[in-house]
Amino acid sequence: MNKPTQEEVTSIVSSVFKIKNVSQNLDALQFEIEREGLKPKFVKLAQSLESKDLVGRLEEFEGRVFLLVGMFHPPKSTRAWIPRILFAATIAMVIIDGYYKTVEANSIVRIGEPLEIALLYTVSLIGILGIHELGHIIASKWHKLKTSWPYFIPGIPVFGIPTFGALIMSRSFTINRDILFDIGISGPIAGLIVAVIVSTYGAYLSPMISEEQAQPLFSKSDLVDIHPSIIMSGTLVIVGKAVEGMEVIMSPVLYAAWLGFLLTFLNLLPAWQLDGGHIARATLGRRWHKITTYVGIGTLVILGNWLMALFVLLLSMRSPGVTPLDDISPLSKKRKKLFVLVIGLAILCAPLPFSILP
Repeated sequence: MNKPTQEEVTSIVSSVFKIKNVSQNLDALQFEIEREGLKPKFVKLAQSLESKDLVGRLEEFEGRVFLLVGMFHPPKSTRAWIPRILFAATIAMVIIDGYYKTVEANSIVRIGEPLEIALLYTVSLIGILGIHELGHIIASKWHKLKTSWPYFIPGIPVFGIPTFGALIMSRSFTINRDILFDIGISGPIAGLIVAVIVSTYGAYLSPMISEEQAQPLFSKSDLVDIHPSIIMSGTLVIVGKAVEGMEVIMSPVLYAAWLGFLLTFLNLLPAWQLDGGHIARATLGRRWHKITTYVGIGTLVILGNWLMALFVLLLSMRSPGVTPLDDISPLSKKRKKLFVLVIGLAILCAPLPFSILP
């Protein structure tokens, strides 16, 4: 596409905003524009500019609003086979892990055929992760942003966790704080709903044994001695598995829900470019986002997740967060209230270092 002329760019901008002044530097055209109706007007303008491989960014100086417009080169689409290969590899790792966990559980008390339970475990875990990413995609499409297909990340079955989650990559600029908030919150909410359903069904499938029988198994099996979250403990109560003097042998399906709650908790931490980090950035702004990033890292350290804490710390030093093109317009009041819900959900999904069950 040929580079638009100054007259063409000015025409696009003037169709949306009243222009007070125009100047040009080496990289961009600078327009001083009116503030009235800034947020909705800029959304419309940003989408028009993107269709012509242009990008606009708002800046504020001494109460005046400036729009900087320059060229950008859309990211090239990666080969379509990459997410497919990663998805197939993740499926294989989860099936292997589910088969092993079923065999392990059967050595304590029989819960079913290993392959059948492994497939159910795979559908449960991939369902939680897939719906999480689908939530992001739907929110992005709603706001007319382009995204990649989900990239599932295979893990280490048997000796670790079979998947490290999934991610999508944005192929459009984030226009304002409202959009950043919506995309950040949509994935965890969607995935959490599925995780609750899986947890309830997994709890139903999970047998119980007495504490005397379970005690020798605590050091041998991660299906017995594991720290549930508040919300997972609630599902155990609902299906009648919170019985004093008894221990639950986690079925692989319940373990899938536990992983789902763990990944939801990690994603909701108000740190770096995690979903919770995007939400915190949109709600609190750049300065407080840096502070909440360190709070999130500290939370991980307290819970004993040193590796994840180090991972977030190192990456946050290289790429602190997403800056919307319009970082002037504040987040809507309704979304600010939802920030409290995000904190509450993170607490409910956190793996507690102690049990709240009888």
